[in-house]
This record gives sequence, structure tokens and C-alpha cells, in this order.
Amino acid sequence: MRTVVLLLTSLALLGVPAAHATGFTDLGDDIEAADEAGFDLDGYLRTRGDLLWNLDLDRGPTPSGALFFPVPLDDPNGQLLTHADLRFRADLMGVVPSWGVAAKLRVDLLDNLTLGSAPIGPPGTSTSQASPAAAVVVRRAYGEVLLPFGLLAAGRMGAHWGLGMLSNGGDCADCDSGDSSDRIALMTPLASHIWALAYDFSASGPFTTRTDDRRAIDVDPTDDVRTVTFAVLRWETELARERRRRADRTTVEYGLLASYRWQENDVPATYLPLATEVTLDGAQVMHRGLSAFAGDLWFRLTLPSFRVELEAAVLWSKIEQPSLVPGVFLREPVESLQFGVALESEYATFGGDFGVGLDAGFASGDATPGFGAFPTLDDGEPQPGELHGPQAVPPWDNRADNFRFHPDYRVDRILFREIIGTVTDAFYFRPHVRWRAVRLGDGGLDLGLAALAAFAVQVASTPGGALPLGVELDPTLAYVHGGGFTAALEYALLVPLDGLDNPDLGLEARPAQSLRLRLMYRF
Repeated sequence: MRTVVLLLTSLALLGVPAAHATGFTDLGDDIEAADEAGFDLDGYLRTRGDLLWNLDLDRGPTPSGALFFPVPLDDPNGQLLTHADLRFRADLMGVVPSWGVAAKLRVDLLDNLTLGSAPIGPPGTSTSQASPAAAVVVRRAYGEVLLPFGLLAAGRMGAHWGLGMLSNGGDCADCDSGDSSDRIALMTPLASHIWALAYDFSASGPFTTRTDDRRAIDVDPTDDVRTVTFAVLRWETELARERRRRADRTTVEYGLLASYRWQENDVPATYLPLATEVTLDGAQVMHRGLSAFAGDLWFRLTLPSFRVELEAAVLWSKIEQPSLVPGVFLREPVESLQFGVALESEYATFGGDFGVGLDAGFASGDATPGFGAFPTLDDGEPQPGELHGPQAVPPWDNRADNFRFHPDYRVDRILFREIIGTVTDAFYFRPHVRWRAVRLGDGGLDLGLAALAAFAVQVASTPGGALPLGVELDPTLAYVHGGGFTAALEYALLVPLDGLDNPDLGLEARPAQSLRLRLMYRF
């Protein structure tokens, strides 16, 4: 069901700087802004280090024997785990403004590579690190052309919409993944709005090679997954919003997205883990009958000293034949109806040195045990008291109604990010405050504090059999330099509540802590 619901929403998109071009609103900006033909390169190097204390909450295992979080290998009663990683990201653009053409490429090098994970030789004597097999990850490669009736883009491009609650391009400083789509998109401005239509090659195959052994051919078009998306937006650039704010004017922006995804047949042998290799022939093709719809509304109101932003989404899907075994058929379809809402707000002083606000979010739930943040095809039926597990287990349970926020939409540092995995089957309230305490030349010292109170939607989903999940405090100390360097020290304290206890063993969940240092070098 994660493939059905989450992948269908890797669609149309909103705003990041030009060379990153993650959405309908910024595609084509580089062409208009360029004075002459040439290349542009930007990106960053990010390093992070974590100290994680008691993230298993000392509440013992779930009924299946699983812990909430890994524990030290040499001492199961130990509390402290550590981690450090890095990523080098490069965005390359070639543009010919006189022709109205641009081509763009995003590459991640050593993407989220754990530091010290590839020693050469015995660990105790290693003096160097080997390059991992997947050292280069190509995230995006696409082209744009300005036509008399709009802009045409084609290739693999980023996918982001609104706040990033549903579809997220992964452009934030602490993002780990990011959505992209193989797409052909047409955008045109009309009546002060951006109108967009996109066709996505969401999944294709199985393949065989052609005569020259250099290209492939899809041998079963009936199992391909395709998505069409329509979006309309009223949107202002960041510079325009700032000018209007300083002129004491109100800016209203909004967007509406609707997408439909379908698949007639399927070949499960191309993606299921199999003990023995299976010959791909007509016997492996089975009816799927997938239909899925996503609707998303985004709204932003910007006043001289106040901003409020809202995203609300509804997802519906139906799989007529949920069986994954050719020749074995299930009588009932699997259906899903999910809802999600995210709200952000902030009141800020005119100079922007101080801000305070309240965020909130809601993700619909499912009465099946466990939160079902990242279910896999080989998961068994979850039992009461489990933290994870699929929400649809046909033929006994044919619904999966838990909405899942994109994992790169960060609302905390421990509960949803590390333990549950994302916001799902839950609602939360998040007051926050920030202050530019000291200005130092082109940079400054920033202080921030956020608090999170989280509750489950379905009591049956929680391991402890209660709705309250926890209260978390997330203070931040950061040095931000205008030249592109950022050093952020982020602490977190989670006080778990009854929903995370272990009533079977009579154990209460205990507080967890984390400390993260993040260094960003932008160019």
C-alpha cells in the first residue's frame, strides 16, 4: 500500500532556488534570469554527527520480540549509540537563454555515507576509506524549453508540493531522501495563475534488450504504472513576497493539485524476493486493477508580521486483485481512504530577528495494530502491542487508512523522526520560538526552541493501548553565515507517555535524548 499511496503523490511541485528547480513554480526561472549562455554549479557538503541516548525507551520488546530502536551490541542494557555521516550534493545547469533552453543535473556523492563505514584492511590498522559501490546517486536529469504557449520540461525531475507534507523534493538542510518523477510536464501562466499538466512514467517493465544490446524494450505495457496530474497555483517569488511585506501589503497564495494513477496488470516476480529464479513469461502476468487518486490543497497568507501556511490532502485507492501469487486470487479488493493536514504559523518582528508560532498536524489512522509507517511486502499480520506492521493484511483486513507524512517533513527529532519513522495515525501541536541573539558581520547566532505534544488517532495502533504518545523539547543553537556556512547544535528530550508503555511486561517507557551537530558548506 505504500507504493499505491505514497508513490502516486510524487507529483507537481513548489518552490526552491532556481538551479534546484523542484516544482512548477520555479521551472524555467533560470532561463529568464540568465544573461548569456553558460553553466552554473551550486550545491553543498553536509556532515552530521549524532549522540542517541535510550531511544528504545527502556520499555522492553514488543510481542514479536522487536525493540523500538537498536541497542548497543556488546551491552543490551547500554544506552548510548553514535552515528556520523556526510553528503556532497552538486546541481549543474547549462542554459542558452537566446534559445530558451536549459538542461539540469543533480548528483549526490557519498549520499548519507556513514563515516568510518568503509575501512581498508582490518579496522584496527586501517589508514584509509574505500569508495562504496553506490558512491554516485543521480537524483535529477531533465531539460526545459520556453515555447510561445508555455514551458515544456521532460526527464527525471524533483517532486515537491506545498509544505512538503505529502510530496517532498528533499531540499531541506536535514533531508535524507526526496521525491523525483520521470515526467513530461507543460506549464503556462494564464490569468495570474500557473496552470500545469504532467504525465509520469511511474513504473515500467519487465524489460529485455534490443538487437544492439544497448537499449531495453518493455515486454509488457499492460503492467506499466502511469500517473497524470493537473495543478493550478497562484504564487509569488520570495523576493516579491518580501517587497510586499515591507510595503505593508498582504500576499495570498494557493494551489490545487489533482492526480490519478492506474495499473491494469502486474508481474510480481520482477520485484518480490524469491528463493529461486522464475522465468518471466505470460504465466507471471496477473490482473492488478489499481486505481488511485490524490487531491491536495495548499494555502499561504503572508502579512507584514505574520505568516500562516496550510496543506490538506486526501488519498483514495483501490486494488481489485491484491494477491501477489499468480493463479491465486483473493475475492475482496483492498481499498484506502486517507486524510492529512499540516499547519504552520509564525508571528515575527519586522526585522525578522524574533519569531513565535504554532504548528499542528493530523494524519488519519487505521485500527490495525501498529503505526504502519514503512510496511514491506514480507511483513506478517501485526499483533496488539506492536510498533510497526502493515495496515492491510488481505484477506482478513482489506483496508489501509493511515495517512503518512513524507519522512523529510520534519516536526521533531526523536518520536516521529527516529522511533515511529514519520507522522502517521497521529496528531500533534508544536509551539516554537526563534531569536537572532547576536549579529556577527555577515552572520549571526540563532537560538530556537520547539515543543511537541503528540497523540495517536487510533488507540489500537499504539503499543501501550493509550492515545497520549509523548512530549518532546527541541532546542537549537546555530551559527549561520551569509556566505554559505552553517553550524547547528540540536538537542532533543522526549518524555514518552502511556501510548508507548509496555503493559504486557508492566514496564513504563522512559525518557530519550539526542544531540546532533550539523555542518553545512554551501557553494
